[in-house]
Amino acid sequence: MIPENATAVIAFAHGSGSSRRSPRNQYVARVLQQGGLGTLLFDLLTTDEERIDVRTAHLRFDIALLAQRLSEATAWLKQDADTRDLQVGYFGASTGAAAALVAAAQRPEEIFAVVSRGGRPDLAGSSLPLVKAPTLLIVGGEDTPVIRMNQDTFEQLSIEEKKLVIVPGATHLFEEPGTLEQVASLARDWFQRLSRP
Repeated sequence: MIPENATAVIAFAHGSGSSRRSPRNQYVARVLQQGGLGTLLFDLLTTDEERIDVRTAHLRFDIALLAQRLSEATAWLKQDADTRDLQVGYFGASTGAAAALVAAAQRPEEIFAVVSRGGRPDLAGSSLPLVKAPTLLIVGGEDTPVIRMNQDTFEQLSIEEKKLVIVPGATHLFEEPGTLEQVASLARDWFQRLSRP
């Protein structure tokens, strides 16, 4: 979905066991669209891979594979007539946040910003110091283990433009009233501020 006069398109990297049909990511995408940002929601795994992953849960943690798929989607966005002139950002959730950071490290000149929601950015490992895109990490205040992982990640990011926001009262999936709305607003403001007019 590309709103009129959009300056950027945000590719979504969903998390463990999720898909492009995730109601949470669809809600965030609508808020971004209302803010004049284009969005691309797609599945990082094929239908066959998803069936395997339901049983084994191993592909959702194959960060190199997920990052490669996200990078390929970025290449497509940069070639497509409707999006090639737009800046590209990433919105990653759960393990998708790690894939977003790895792909951003691989495409330092092409990715203008990254947002992680309840992410596992720690799984990006040695790619973290190579990330050049301004990065916003959003974590639920009740998601204690993930808070620590994001705090460690924040320290490893060598960029100046970075921020860690803890949403009070939110658990990992931001299912509590008003918490997902906060995530969407934070993401929209981050992408809007950093995208060029």
